[in-house]
Amino acid sequence: MTRHHDTPEAAIPKGVRDFLPIKAAKIEHLSRTLQDVFSRWGFRPVIPPSLEDLQALERGLGGGLQEKTFRFDDRQSGRLVAIPPDITPQVARIVATRMREIPLPLRLCYSGRVLRHTEQQAGKDREIFQSGVEMIGLDGPEADAEMIAMAVECFKALGATEFTLDIGQVEFFRGVMTDLPLPAPLAREVESAIARKDSSGLKALLEKVPLSDRALEEIHALPRLFGGREVLDRAAGVVKNDRSRRALDNLVRVLEILEVYGVQEHVTFDLGELRGLDYHTGITFQGFLPGMGRAACHGGRYDNLTARYGYPAPATGFTFNLLNLLFALDKQLDQVAAHSTDILIFQAGAQKEKAQRLARALRERGYSAARDIIPRGLDDTLAYAQKMNFRFVMIIGEKDGEVQIIRLADGSETRLAYEAVLDENFSL
Repeated sequence: MTRHHDTPEAAIPKGVRDFLPIKAAKIEHLSRTLQDVFSRWGFRPVIPPSLEDLQALERGLGGGLQEKTFRFDDRQSGRLVAIPPDITPQVARIVATRMREIPLPLRLCYSGRVLRHTEQQAGKDREIFQSGVEMIGLDGPEADAEMIAMAVECFKALGATEFTLDIGQVEFFRGVMTDLPLPAPLAREVESAIARKDSSGLKALLEKVPLSDRALEEIHALPRLFGGREVLDRAAGVVKNDRSRRALDNLVRVLEILEVYGVQEHVTFDLGELRGLDYHTGITFQGFLPGMGRAACHGGRYDNLTARYGYPAPATGFTFNLLNLLFALDKQLDQVAAHSTDILIFQAGAQKEKAQRLARALRERGYSAARDIIPRGLDDTLAYAQKMNFRFVMIIGEKDGEVQIIRLADGSETRLAYEAVLDENFSL
């Protein structure tokens, strides 16, 4: 038996995928729904390019994303260019270089795809569908709370009923760790243990250096400070340094505003969350859906990013990973993906003028209508219409021009004169 290994699928690079109509419809629905929410909150779209000058792009990327960037020579300019691994730095560049004269704050949104290198055996997506917002020019807890409340509204608009926004504050961690006599390699190990919530491993690491009882108490508390509102009270009883206490005050004020928005039931806190430590400058948050370990949404404050492009401004934002949303909400989206075309028009014989005229009139009236152009019998046309999710089949009679209308959902039939279907008052 001959085996054919050179299939079209084999030519697709690892980490990217084709999306056929049903999955594509779900992704389009997710993106469109999010953009509708963004618009209601006053955000306006920008469309960054799919290529950036590497040197300029890397100003806005942390070390982790720099390592994941696709880069290559531009034969036109001779410079290195890159496919962006994240859209937020692109928006920062656009604001700093193209929108300086526009009054702040700026509320900007986007939807697009980025590429990231991944480990060859990791099985992760290299192409990421992002849809998000950036608020440039506003500082303080109200702006932070608006981002979180808006993310909650996005989840609800997508039909999610159970989800959690997990809030961290990188300044709280920095306040605990500042001025501790930890060598850099040991500090990284400590951070890793805190991120894993490995209390016993953390204790073993801290035995290597002399620390005050107060410093030890603060550090040992970090892996345990996650949960509901009570976490903020527990943290206030542990930390004494001013930097961490200011971060806690910020979180308390944000929570008060979230209670006004009525979204506090979806919020938890994790003061040992260190994601984005080299990038964020305050509150961070991640949105999780049941049954999925990966976050569907990432966000937080990043006040230093536009300054890397010569335009200092406070900033915050978030982005949804549409493929993670698709994975978590796949079954719930079946109905929106079952896109149906209204009408398939069938006319036997060589003359197709009536069918063509009817299709045009129906489209002008707002219906989706397709002609069954392939020469085949009526039974085959009806079978095709069922498989392709048409709502109606219109059959134009060969002699009298009468139109038979079949509703495929129940097989019911209606017969009308051809001119009656053409009439502008006709409706299904």
